[in-house]
Amino acid sequence: MSKKVLIISASPRRGGNSDLLCDRFLAGAKEAGHQAEKIFLRDYKINYCMGCGICNNTHKCVQQDDMQPLLDKMVEADVIVFATPVYFYSCDGQLKTFIDRCVPRYTEITNKEFYFILTAADTDKRNMRRALETLRGFTEDCLEGTKEKGVIYGTGAWLTGEVKKLPAYEEAYQAGKNC
Repeated sequence: MSKKVLIISASPRRGGNSDLLCDRFLAGAKEAGHQAEKIFLRDYKINYCMGCGICNNTHKCVQQDDMQPLLDKMVEADVIVFATPVYFYSCDGQLKTFIDRCVPRYTEITNKEFYFILTAADTDKRNMRRALETLRGFTEDCLEGTKEKGVIYGTGAWLTGEVKKLPAYEEAYQAGKNC
């Protein structure tokens, strides 16, 4: 059965390690016949949430930026992948801002399958747990009916491209193929 797969790449570097794993996931998903798309967050203007609360009643944000069409894609997707480099034990700011801006429609982002891609220079997967808990806090505690399908750890990748030599490179491809 073909699925709509949305890959959110929060890498600040096009072709950075987490972005490369997104490309591998994308390739696997497309090979499996899924309708798959990668969003490179850096290409979009996404403002910080202002905490004004207007969206609590209107389900629309008052800000005029690129977030609305991305929310549409989140609502329509069957599978969502969040990919982030891990800096100082958390997801990067671009992904956190994106997550915060889901407030207007988070009640519509239901029954999704999620994959998480985490990359870091650190070689110890245990040091990724705080970043992973940030993502799980959003998906498990805020979104109804979500299922975590997998975590891909690109640990030990400091320089751009190093992730290609790690098991995570093939793991991302296989996850996309089997999502």
